[in-house]
Parts: sequence; structure tokens; C-alpha cells
Amino acid sequence: MVMETQLLMDKSYDRIRGTTPETELAARRLRNRLTPAEAKLWQALKNRKLGGLRFRCQHPIGRFIVDFYCPSCQLVVEIDGGVHQQQQDYDEARTEHLERYGYTVIRFSNKAVEQNLQTVLATIHNQASTQ
Repeated sequence: MVMETQLLMDKSYDRIRGTTPETELAARRLRNRLTPAEAKLWQALKNRKLGGLRFRCQHPIGRFIVDFYCPSCQLVVEIDGGVHQQQQDYDEARTEHLERYGYTVIRFSNKAVEQNLQTVLATIHNQASTQ
């Protein structure tokens, strides 16, 4: 709790372009509450297990927190749950915003990660290789 308070009090904290202390704190909390699909994918990505690529989990970029991020190729990987129209509209706007700043965003459904992890990993690796 002390670290959270210090993080919120340090107004100069700007480690990531445009990220606020509140966004950083929210990302930290999300890392401790991954969905089953996110946890499964994170186990396959962490510690450079996919082609030596370094991924970050629940990573803040500006005002957004992305599920996974590979800094070396500016690749964002998002896992989508049940999609309602409002959420789908938000995701599209968010993707457009990130792409405007040079990030590549790829999305997978929870179902794809749960049922076909190897295909998801191959897609991520192929996309990262083209960056």
C-alpha cells in the first residue's frame, strides 16, 4: 500500500509516454487478476519463450492498458472476451488510436487462446517477425 501511495503522489512519474500514476497502478492491479485466457497466453509469452521476444503483461500505453506488449516491435496483443457492441466500438477506437502512434494491434478471442494456443502463438510470432 505504501508503494501505491508513493506512486500516486509522485506527479513526475512518466516512465511511459503519457501514462499517469493512476494508469500505472491500475495496470499493476490487472496483472494480479488475469483472465484464464490471459494467464494461459502469458505463460507461453513470458521469459522470452516465444522466439526470444520480450513481452510485458497488462502494460500501460498512454491512457490505455494493453493485455500484452512487445516493445522491440511495438506489437500489442489483445485478448477479447464476450463482445458486446459497445465494447466492440471501444476496442475499435482504441486500436485506431494505438495504430496512429505506430503500434500494431492484433486481437484474439478467449476461445482462440483456450482452444488453439499454438496457432495464436504462431500468428503473434509471424507478426512480430514482420515488424
